Amino acid sequence: MATDIKDTAHAVDAAAVMRLLPVRPRLLALGEPTHGEDALLDLRNELFRQLVEQEGYRTIAIESDCMRGLVVDDYVTSGTGTLDEAMEHGFSHGWGTSAANRELVRWMRAHNVRADNEGRPASERLRFAGFDGPLEITDAASPRQALTALHGYLAARVDADPLPCTARTLDRLLGTDDRWTDPAAMTDPARSVGRSAEAGRLRLLADDLVALLDEQTPHLITATSWDDWDRACLYGRTATGLLRYHHWMADTSPARMTRLVGARDRMMAHNLLAVAARGPALVHANNSHLQRAKSTMRMWEGPVEWWSAGALVSARLGAEYAFVATALGTIRHQGVNTPPPDTLEGLLYALPEDRCVIDVPGLATALGNPRPAPRVSPWFGYAPLDPAHLAGIDGIVFVKDVPRS
Repeated sequence: MATDIKDTAHAVDAAAVMRLLPVRPRLLALGEPTHGEDALLDLRNELFRQLVEQEGYRTIAIESDCMRGLVVDDYVTSGTGTLDEAMEHGFSHGWGTSAANRELVRWMRAHNVRADNEGRPASERLRFAGFDGPLEITDAASPRQALTALHGYLAARVDADPLPCTARTLDRLLGTDDRWTDPAAMTDPARSVGRSAEAGRLRLLADDLVALLDEQTPHLITATSWDDWDRACLYGRTATGLLRYHHWMADTSPARMTRLVGARDRMMAHNLLAVAARGPALVHANNSHLQRAKSTMRMWEGPVEWWSAGALVSARLGAEYAFVATALGTIRHQGVNTPPPDTLEGLLYALPEDRCVIDVPGLATALGNPRPAPRVSPWFGYAPLDPAHLAGIDGIVFVKDVPRS
């Protein structure tokens, strides 16, 4: 068995990943089993550079706030602001402090400027996208930014008569932002404003604004640009998604957490489909958001399961969506030590390479049945790869040891 598994391992580069796939995917999803490790992000950066130079990829989308991501995209495409400002304001979840993320943004801007200090044509520019909603584990943002931006875009370009409301009406219904962002609402539905009369009215208005955006598309893409219209669509998706998320935060039924995690990944999926419309992109997020199998998680209200963004997008795109999972051996600084030899990670850990790309169909054949025992993580921040999910994975990037960032 060891010899067969060894034959499934290849050097980590974009060409090796592409050889695993039947076609060049529109979305190549690279998952990670833990967050915050620059060694994994450095590997992501290296693969993205190769995909840009060898395969014509132009966009990277990461698990970060889609609205904040616009700040980074403006910087890398047109030089708006500074690198420091892009890192401070363009990321959520604390990703802006990562040295690897900073290097990614710096390289993308340098690539777009070129050595001769002339900007590349728009079709050749690298683009950045956050594809998560404006959400954290403990709270969700106010819909104000997205909703007012959508209204402002439409108010400047269409007659007043079709607009369902004024900006003043939106402001009155939204109230203060801290009503929406109260962290206590995550564990106490009674603290949420998501089912208030104002929130219900805002959901209807947001739906009408998105409908107007759709109805006026031929005029809008001529009056401004496709990119401006595309950004307005992002405002619409985010506003309606946030209002839906807040609605379920106020729910008291047993379905509450399932609907919340499902609503989040639905927002992610719609953002990824919009990214795919631009052309080939590398997507990077936790494995659980990108896998084809149902995702599961144990929370304070009990276990929940839902279809991830990757599963939703894969159902739409078919072979144009590919999922490459990252698995790892150790994160010793987090107490994740050498994996047991009878686990999937333990078998891969016995390979001589420090990191490698694994041909999953070949690996599945080598493993046979029954599959190895699932690894149990001693640390909540790391999720081992479930051997039962191998059929839905196109490839594995295995990293033997993750050093402290």
